[in-house]
Amino acid sequence: MWTLGALTLAGAGAVLLASAEAPRDATPAAVTEALAMEPGVVKVWKSPTCGCCGGWVDHMREAGFEVEVVDTQDLRPIKAEHGVTDDLASCHTAVVDGYVVEGHVPAADIRRLLAERPDIAGIAAPGMPTGSPGMEVPGRPADAYDVVAFTRDGGRTVFASH
Repeated sequence: MWTLGALTLAGAGAVLLASAEAPRDATPAAVTEALAMEPGVVKVWKSPTCGCCGGWVDHMREAGFEVEVVDTQDLRPIKAEHGVTDDLASCHTAVVDGYVVEGHVPAADIRRLLAERPDIAGIAAPGMPTGSPGMEVPGRPADAYDVVAFTRDGGRTVFASH
């Protein structure tokens, strides 16, 4: 009797394990979606004394991103190298999976960027909008702001509004 119960339990476990396996015939779209859920490392350049940049890094880590921080006193060459112009600039510049992320862009917008993979250089939250990730001020309402998609040739479109 005990042997029959053990075999039944083992069989049920095997069925559960088999159903938990990833499908072998995953479509390219499913693979792309899975990869977007597991982004590469977010590399962020910021001033070592910038508190709001640290808040954005914390926001990204809490959202499940792995973040590598590079402290630097001069962000101008980094911004120039990645096509971030003055009208897009903020206090930190990041790169993830080949895309530039400028400023206090919410993690959800970055996940969308990585899932959709548009033909752009990156996205930016220009300036330092109050209420954006890392720029929260207790007792003060969030400012309305846009996250802007940009191309290397100067193209601009609104990617998200907050």
